[in-house]
This record gives sequence, C-alpha cells and structure tokens, in this order.
Amino acid sequence: MSQPTPTATATFAGGCFWCTEAIFDRLRGVSAVESGYIGGHVENPSYKKVCSGSTGHAEAVRIAFNPEQIGYSDLLDIFLATHDPTQLNRQGNDVGPQYRSAIFPHSPEQEQQARDAIARAQADWPAPIVTTIEPDAPWWVAEREHQEYFDRVGNANPYCTAVVTPKVRKFMQKFSDRLK
Repeated sequence: MSQPTPTATATFAGGCFWCTEAIFDRLRGVSAVESGYIGGHVENPSYKKVCSGSTGHAEAVRIAFNPEQIGYSDLLDIFLATHDPTQLNRQGNDVGPQYRSAIFPHSPEQEQQARDAIARAQADWPAPIVTTIEPDAPWWVAEREHQEYFDRVGNANPYCTAVVTPKVRKFMQKFSDRLK
C-alpha cells in the first residue's frame, strides 16, 4: 500500500488572483491552486463587493503543495519575485486594498519563514517591501468563473494579454527549473 502524498497549505495575496494562480499552477510540487478572498470583515463576499474595496478582503490564492517536493520558503521566494511587493495596496493599474501584497501564514513556523523571505527579498528591490504578514482568517472561495481563469480564457481577455501573460512569461524564464 502506498503512502499518501504529504500536503501543506500556503495562502498569498499578490494583486489580481488570476495572475498569482496562473504562476503557481505551473510550479512543480503544487497540486492545487484555488482563488478566493481572505482578510476581510464581510461573510461570504462576492467578487463585485471585494472589487469595491469595501469588504477588507484581498484577492488571494490558496496553494496545496507537497513539502517533500517544494518548501514553503521556496514558494515565498517565488511569490515575492513574481509581483511587485513594494507597491502598497496595488499591483500596476489594479488599485485598492483588495490588491495588497500579503502573506497569511498557517503556523508560527510559516510566519517566521515569511519574515525571513521578506528580509531575503529586500536585496532585490530598490524600494522597501510593503508585503504584510496577516493572521490566517476565514477563506472564501471565489466564484467558479475565477478558478483557472487564465488557463481557460488566456489572451482572449485583453487584461490577461497585458498583465497576466507577461507575469507568467517572466516566471517561466526565471524559474524554468521548477516548472511542471
């Protein structure tokens, strides 16, 4: 009888969840990526409400990964390298607290690794990193149409052409040794 595959969870907010999901979906050791909302004060938020900036939620991804194949600190390093962690409450033209850069650790060990990753990443950025480390909070799964969005819609959506595709391309070049 085979052993079950070990699974751990990471939760990151790095601007639009379509971008973040598209990157982590391509990463070896990641078994699932789910788009959703975290860190707000409204129960069962909708995309429309979150986009208004009034719920306090961030667009985020929840990542299931095999820690025997990729470590949480590796996920953090990739996360901090594939969006701009120096922009407060925005990523490019996406502006508001729902697009903040945040890490939601699931344990004290993950929290310490997040602090260490931010310190490591600071050397790569000319401006201060503003990524927050926020307490784990209720997770709300985004609507079905937002799941695997880039893989389904791709460049048929002008936003994906202008924003998601370049981020995915940058990730695939920089981390080609980590692709599925």
